Amino acid sequence: MQRWNVTHKIMVVEDDLPILDMMDLLIRRLGYEPVLVADGLRALEIIRTDPPGLILLDIMMAPIDGWKFLGILRGEERMQKIPVLIFSAAPEVEEMMGQIHDPLLGVLHKPVSLSEMKDAIRKFLPPT
Repeated sequence: MQRWNVTHKIMVVEDDLPILDMMDLLIRRLGYEPVLVADGLRALEIIRTDPPGLILLDIMMAPIDGWKFLGILRGEERMQKIPVLIFSAAPEVEEMMGQIHDPLLGVLHKPVSLSEMKDAIRKFLPPT
């Protein structure tokens, strides 16, 4: 599998601030550098200039939801190869994932344990 880049930055796109705080701690504990963004549009701006090695993406957000974010991300050639882990408690995620055939896309279900997160991240990023 071709990697997007070798950065150890993991962007978390999540509009729930307590979850962002928790993800910051977990990602640091795993040895990666978190980039925390509470707005999908702002996240896309950051990615265009400083792409992360992996994105953890919430689905239920505003002003754009995670599916719209993913569509924009995959629609721009410079950002197509960034791996994405959908990080959500939304029940429709499994149904949607069955319709999407993207080898750079995975799922983490909320709530997530440190070991689950570690295993999911290591599918896309090398250990630190």
